[in-house]
Amino acid sequence: MSLHALVGTAGHVDHGKTRLLEALTGIDCDRWAEEKARGITIDLGFAHLELDGMELGFVDVPGHERFLHNALAGLGGIRVLLLVVAADEGVRPQTREHLAIATLLGIPRAVLALTKSDLVSEEFADLAALEVAELLAGGPFAAAPVLPVSSLTGAGLDALRAALLEAARAEATAARGLLGPVRLPVDRAFHLKGQGVVVTGTLVSGRITAGAALALHPGGESVRVRGVQVHGRARDAAEAGERTALQLAGVELAALTRGTTLHDAGAFCSSRRLLARFRLLPEAPGPVRRGVRVKVHHFAQEAVGWLRPLAPAELVPGETGLVELRLREPLLAARGDRFVVRRLSPVATLGGGELLDPAWQVRRAASRPPVLAALAADDAAAVLQWVADAGLGAVSTVELARRLGRAESSVAPLVAELSRAGRLLELASAGTVSHWVAPAAVERLAQSARSELKAFFARERLAGGMPRAEAIRRLLPGRAADHADVYLGWLASQRVLVSSGELVSLPGRQAELTGEESKLSQAAVELLEAAGLAAPSPGEVAARLGAKPQILEGVLRFLVSRGRVTRLPGGLLVASAAVATLRDQLVATGWERFTVGQFKDHFGLSRKWAIPLLEHLDSLGATRRVGEERMILRRSVPPPEPGIP
Repeated sequence: MSLHALVGTAGHVDHGKTRLLEALTGIDCDRWAEEKARGITIDLGFAHLELDGMELGFVDVPGHERFLHNALAGLGGIRVLLLVVAADEGVRPQTREHLAIATLLGIPRAVLALTKSDLVSEEFADLAALEVAELLAGGPFAAAPVLPVSSLTGAGLDALRAALLEAARAEATAARGLLGPVRLPVDRAFHLKGQGVVVTGTLVSGRITAGAALALHPGGESVRVRGVQVHGRARDAAEAGERTALQLAGVELAALTRGTTLHDAGAFCSSRRLLARFRLLPEAPGPVRRGVRVKVHHFAQEAVGWLRPLAPAELVPGETGLVELRLREPLLAARGDRFVVRRLSPVATLGGGELLDPAWQVRRAASRPPVLAALAADDAAAVLQWVADAGLGAVSTVELARRLGRAESSVAPLVAELSRAGRLLELASAGTVSHWVAPAAVERLAQSARSELKAFFARERLAGGMPRAEAIRRLLPGRAADHADVYLGWLASQRVLVSSGELVSLPGRQAELTGEESKLSQAAVELLEAAGLAAPSPGEVAARLGAKPQILEGVLRFLVSRGRVTRLPGGLLVASAAVATLRDQLVATGWERFTVGQFKDHFGLSRKWAIPLLEHLDSLGATRRVGEERMILRRSVPPPEPGIP
């Protein structure tokens, strides 16, 4: 990985940012004729400089308040701030606003250039430097060097280059951890003759190579990278923190605007609702209450929406709290991203901060405090909260990585450590992707399973067990059903339940008939066996035996679970002994294949009985359907599978 860092200018209009960059790099960042005619920067400009083995990229942003939205589009990904103050004017309104924005964006280092120093006396320059020092005092850039320079004479430029190099080297080392999934917010898109569609932007994270397939946000379309350039030079790859130009295939220019983001497919959240730690600037109009209409600036993306304070419920200027952002259009975002918020009318910068959850879920106020506390803590606490939110539905490592905006490989050690500490449980049968569930969710499942099974057997005293499908429906709704085998296995290993075939029951439970029920069951079996393949319906059995239908129904289910009675497809009941006799008689016919008509005629059956009996024989492996015929499989019928005692 080459050593590189990105430097962004900031400062009041006409304080000489663009001329200073031209003096440092030899590149004029004003690209538009209007900019040259008016003498002010309107849109983003770019330059670069190589110093002592270090590659510095520069983003020149407009200083005029009217073009602040353009400035915000270029400041994402900046690692070093070059704050420019003219010695003959000193600190001005946009100086303060740009500095506040740089602080909100968490830019880690700064160097301050006191331009036009050749136009003032040494004493006046000292006064300007003192004013700047007072501006920086108490903030994150209090120790930043303040260097007088002249873009016209070149005085102080060597010292400025050295200060920038020192800051850039420190950040280039720190930024090596930025590699992860690819994310490149587009700040320019154009058609270049002979090359086709080209986009530029600051590569926030990841590594892009020629031939890579990326997705577009919004839209989700897939595009292919035909070529990569960094500072006008073709490269095999671009790395996180570099100004990058990409030649694209598979996309029309009309689909690419400022704010479009190129990214690894599925690697980030796209959401209209976010939770954030937000600081309301001391000079911002306030207080801020629920429903403030705002514009959120996030890298090159912009989205209109509403800001609602959560904790506290009202923010006063200078205060930091947790807020919910509800947006009209989704942002591609990750935990830890920085953002700036501006009020729409009248236009003013309100503040900004750090995203805590890019897929925030609405919660009732009473249950909100512990959730907010967890998400405002470290990544481990956030992961535990997200897993807890999913309940038995579980969360994959891929989903956690998406929310954190990190590579799956960098998240795996974190969840593995939480698992070793007993704070997460892994669902082992989820395939190649690990899924995680909170131990508390499994404990609640165990309690629910005991309660549901007890209630079921209170209603169904003679049932051999609860049908497995019904147990899954009652205990594992939604995504949790995808992990049914794992959960039922855990419950069985903990002796919460017993699972056998398609039935589940409570450990040690036995269905027992009373004396009267035992007599009824024997009478029912004798009646059904005597009837053979023309068995009466349960209602007819109840009438012949003088039994109450509800009691007989329970006894018949008991007999089915014991294998004495067979329930055919469609619900018809027949003595199991009659089915075994039928199988033997079918083999004795000597047929290799037969039709339904032959089967009906030979055994004297109606279609009502013939079709269910054949389907049952198919399920036993005694016959196999081949077109309109059945083939006899000459092997003995396996004994009926017993139910749970």
